[in-house]
Amino acid sequence: MTTQQPPKLVLYQKLGELFYAIAAADKVIRKAEIDTLRNLVKTHWKNIEALEDEYHSDASYQIEIVFDWLDDKQVNPDECFEDFKDFMKEHPTLFSTTIKKLIWKTADAIAASFAGKNKSELIMLAKLKMLLKDNH
Repeated sequence: MTTQQPPKLVLYQKLGELFYAIAAADKVIRKAEIDTLRNLVKTHWKNIEALEDEYHSDASYQIEIVFDWLDDKQVNPDECFEDFKDFMKEHPTLFSTTIKKLIWKTADAIAASFAGKNKSELIMLAKLKMLLKDNH
């Protein structure tokens, strides 16, 4: 029997998908990108709210767990981006201005963490920027 997870918890899982999509846009995930993600989860995402997952861990760690799982499975980054986009359109109230700014800050930092942003990452970032702008 599966239990339905609250949308707010699923948000963190979808953020893991999005940040994976940004990091994997060029088909290679580098240690610097993973380190940047982990640092931002610890310093920014963990402080957003006191939400716990079913294991009583801070929900923000769902970002890292999903990111690592997708990296291990080598999932198509475009599919992950589309999953995030669909979730955002289904749950626009979860995306406050603060959350959107932090999404952008995290995605931009991941893309810039290894030798600047390449063409694939720039394309993915442009799609994200439009998505964040359209959804207000």
